[in-house]
Amino acid sequence: MELTIGIVQMDCVIKDKEANIQKAEKYIDQVGLDVDVLCLPEFFTTGYHLGLINDDFYTLAETVPGPTVYRLAEKAKKYGTAIIANIVEKDSLQESVLYDTTFVIDENGDYVGKYRKVHLYPTEHQYFRSGSEFPVFDLKGMKIGIATCYDHAFEEMFRIMALKGAEAIFIPSAVPKNFEYLLNLRTCARAQDNQIFTVAINRVGTDGECTYCGLSKIVNPRGEVVCEAGDEEGVLIGTIDLSLILKERKQEPILRSRRPELYGSLAENPNPKY
Repeated sequence: MELTIGIVQMDCVIKDKEANIQKAEKYIDQVGLDVDVLCLPEFFTTGYHLGLINDDFYTLAETVPGPTVYRLAEKAKKYGTAIIANIVEKDSLQESVLYDTTFVIDENGDYVGKYRKVHLYPTEHQYFRSGSEFPVFDLKGMKIGIATCYDHAFEEMFRIMALKGAEAIFIPSAVPKNFEYLLNLRTCARAQDNQIFTVAINRVGTDGECTYCGLSKIVNPRGEVVCEAGDEEGVLIGTIDLSLILKERKQEPILRSRRPELYGSLAENPNPKY
């Protein structure tokens, strides 16, 4: 089965939710009929820069599902396109508790579920609480997982989702320039490690002194780049051929060759100092 993926690589205006949502909607209008799944970068409604946004995160946050979910759901329903997007979420019971959250809307405009970023970058702990689950969702006939930016570094979560059946893992990010090597290496490594597709959705533009590197991409189960963007705004469109997963796993049965009875020390060892 083949699916066409649209990656919106966009700049975001700090703290201007309406302007950012309108820009995202324009991109959806441009390509909605041409793609099966469309995805948006980390904190696409608010921008990412922690120092510039500061405590305004609390007023910019919203529940999931909530206004932005419902608004994008209308676009998903209109075009028959599934949408994956990341925003600042406030807990519905404790509004002072915030999460870095990615939500999933199916092609019928129905809210499917959400993933709360598990591995927070050290500076993010000032504002956000960590998630505690690695869900896998059914979307357009494939099983998908989600990892957010710094999550990229933790191969364990990708393996867990692959073992749950994930065929593609989407990675909304805000990776700055000078860290291109991490985006490039990890997107390819996580795909080949688990013989799945990975989809990196990074933003571009500048917040204060921080410029984001773009380089959004789709990587196949061999760790090969299927398509890649530069550092300009726009929509990258590429194809995922799910049959390549089985082909690669027949050639080299990595998941079947695992020895989980020997891996217990991964959970027993305390976190190192560095």
